[in-house]
Amino acid sequence: MEVAPLLLLPLLLLLPPAAVAAGGESAAHPGYAHGTEEACGVAVLPAPERREEFDGGRIVDISHYYRADMPAWESAEGSGEFLRLARSMRNGSDIANFSELRLTAHSGTHVDAPGHVFEHYYDAGFDVDTLDLAVLNGPALLVDVPRDKNITADVMASLHIPKGVRRVLFRTLNTDRKLMWKKEFDTSYVGFMKDGAQWLVDNTDIKLVGVDYLSVGAFDECIPAHLVFLEKREVILVEALNLEHVTPGIYALHCLPLRLRGAEGSPARCILIK
Repeated sequence: MEVAPLLLLPLLLLLPPAAVAAGGESAAHPGYAHGTEEACGVAVLPAPERREEFDGGRIVDISHYYRADMPAWESAEGSGEFLRLARSMRNGSDIANFSELRLTAHSGTHVDAPGHVFEHYYDAGFDVDTLDLAVLNGPALLVDVPRDKNITADVMASLHIPKGVRRVLFRTLNTDRKLMWKKEFDTSYVGFMKDGAQWLVDNTDIKLVGVDYLSVGAFDECIPAHLVFLEKREVILVEALNLEHVTPGIYALHCLPLRLRGAEGSPARCILIK
């Protein structure tokens, strides 16, 4: 039976544009660029832009991006493959890509909760979901640490950090040596000695301590320094920051760990705003 052209118009309006253009054949999933006439004339996509600075340099990303050769605690092999494409659109059957993550809670740029080194805090639920966002976000001071030593009580006194400063990021020789870009874990990294941690707790108002390698504590006093910082649950530790692209001064810090209830640590995205 012949259908009048005017009667076809409402039906055509109900069809997707690709189906109409193809003479009524069903269109492919719009997320698949291949196999459609529209894709044939499209130029190759440019490479994605990777940036550390945004908005003309006003915003600086101080998180390390995750990669297989990122250093991991006491490992010579790096972090390893952390991302797997569990479901792929490449085979034409899945309607979307789904990736799975596999990494430790203390991988790359991350925060430590009190349960990291205190079993009773871990059992009581003092996890990353209990950390105070008011401490993790706000004005922060970036300081350069003398390059020839760990952060001792004497070093802390020499920095002359004013009273009232609540967040301090400590840039050390670790940044100069680019340790976070080296696959093999390096035990010679700079960190806090126990007496330096104690001096900070006793003599400053600092509630957030940020450092530029995997641990706030120097290797030989890693746990003692952590115990001092986390004992009273008043100090938040942010570790493995990327401080290459900033200069000493005051910034607005924004640091957001994942809400991993039950976890004693979490990866975090941290930025500075000038």
